Amino acid sequence: MTIRLLIVDDDPLVRAGLTFMLGGAEDLEIVGEGADGREVPELVARYAPDVLLMDIRMPHVDGLTATERLRAAGPGAPEVVVLTTFHADEQVLRALRAGAAGFVLKDTPPAEIVAAVRRVAAGDPVLSPAVTRQLMTHVAEQPEQSPRTAAAGRLTELADREREVAVAVGRGLSNAEIAAELYMSVPTVKTHVSRVLAKLGLNNRVQIALLVHDAGLLDEDGRN
Repeated sequence: MTIRLLIVDDDPLVRAGLTFMLGGAEDLEIVGEGADGREVPELVARYAPDVLLMDIRMPHVDGLTATERLRAAGPGAPEVVVLTTFHADEQVLRALRAGAAGFVLKDTPPAEIVAAVRRVAAGDPVLSPAVTRQLMTHVAEQPEQSPRTAAAGRLTELADREREVAVAVGRGLSNAEIAAELYMSVPTVKTHVSRVLAKLGLNNRVQIALLVHDAGLLDEDGRN
């Protein structure tokens, strides 16, 4: 299946570089480009991309606002991967909370960006366990952004098995790893993840992971 990719960045050199680097992948089709977040709704309607690779800092409408608007539009919106020059700054965290499927650094090797786009198109977040722990540590250092009581209260809406799956997602485990650890099939894990997303009103696994950490269910090593 060909993955339709839209690139939005205010720097024409970055857009050109990404187009050149990613254009050689046989399963990727770069369907369009944009220079600002305010163009995103029109571009998405015109090109129907599967994945949107978007700069987080743009002059008129930034990537955060564009992501929030896009995800609020409802089902059918493309997955968003934000581009940044920082590993875990506040804007990246806000973008993930807004519904972005992950992020890649602008100096990431082309092969890794291609792999990231493929993962997001397949429904997996672009965050390794190591990066997830880094983000979680950053959140923990800013308690005003992650009230533990409120997060823990939201997780009480889950059944016991759903809560176990949510915590495993928070540890950065894949569906296969969760299935092996909790002695269930991969389809059952997927069903639980879908129920967690629906019950909590979340967009993706990254938001589950952030909520689990906000609730204080993981230690510094990403374990429960």
